[in-house]
Formats: sequence, structure tokens, C-alpha cells
Amino acid sequence: TMLQLLSSLLLVAAALGCGRPSSHPSSRVVNGEDAVPYSWPWQNDIALIKLSRSAQLGDAVQLACLPPAGDILPNETPCYISGWGRLYTNGPLPDKLQQALLPVVDYEHCSKWNWWGSSVKKTMVCAGGDIRSGCNGDSGGPLNCPTEDGAWQVHGVTSFVSAFGCNTLRKPTVFTRVSAFNNWIEE
Repeated sequence: TMLQLLSSLLLVAAALGCGRPSSHPSSRVVNGEDAVPYSWPWQNDIALIKLSRSAQLGDAVQLACLPPAGDILPNETPCYISGWGRLYTNGPLPDKLQQALLPVVDYEHCSKWNWWGSSVKKTMVCAGGDIRSGCNGDSGGPLNCPTEDGAWQVHGVTSFVSAFGCNTLRKPTVFTRVSAFNNWIEE
């Protein structure tokens, strides 16, 4: 059953740890920089699937950590998006997976009338902005944030950017907030 599968994965996660990639982002991460292949366990879109057998964990396959239920990140928390979306508004798609540092924009700012207004719900998290952002094609990809102990948690699933462009002032990338759905994920 799905519950047995999740229980097995949680036991493996507890035994082996989760959210600890084999390498870390460079200190100079900008939109358009190539990601190091297999260095991040979250460099693919995520989905909840039932496996016919246990996954073989290694450098290319690792477990992702979920944030605690209801966890809300403070403004300016450093997080990273990775994805296969356009390199810039109406630009080409990349040949290699991309990553970028996107600081969190808290709900208080992101929901202001001249930002996203009522389009942003409390079940979402905003990050990035007019300098670095997600772009068309990044949807479904992760927003990963480091914890104090050095592990990484998937705090967001890329949802949308502004129709005016990917790097629009006061229009940060919007993600589904994973911590709002822990109960559903753990069902």
C-alpha cells in the first residue's frame, strides 16, 4: 500500500538522511549558470508515485526532505530554484539544468496590491524577483532551502511567473508551499 511505501521511504530517510547533496551550489549562482549533473537530489520535477520495488539510492538518486508541516520561511531566506525553463523572457530553453539563488519574499510583501495582490494565497511561497526568477518551463520544479544543520528541504513547487516577463519588478516567482500540504503528502 502507499502507506507502507511511504513508511519504508521515511525509514530509509531516517537511516540514510535526506537533503544532503553530493556537492553544493557555487558561491556565484546566477540565473543561467549550468547546474552540476547529479549534484542535487532535487534536480528533477517531483511526484508521488508508488514504486514496484525499492529505489537504488546513490549520487544520482537521493531522498528529498520535506519541511515541517505549516513551516513559513522568513523574508530573505536563501533558497534555490532549479529547472529547465526559458533562460529569460521569450528566450531559448537551456541544454543543461539551471539553478539560481532566489531569496524568499514573505507573504506580507508578496500579497501587497502592487505586487501579486490576491493572486497569492497563504498556501504559496514567493521567491526571487526582478533580478533572478523562474521562467516559463520551470513549473513543477523545486524550491530548495538549507536548514541550520546543512540539510536541504523542498519548500516549494514552481507554479507561475508574471505574464509581463520572468524578471518583472515586484513579481517574484510563485511556488506551491509544500509545508501547507504535508498531511496530503503523508496520506
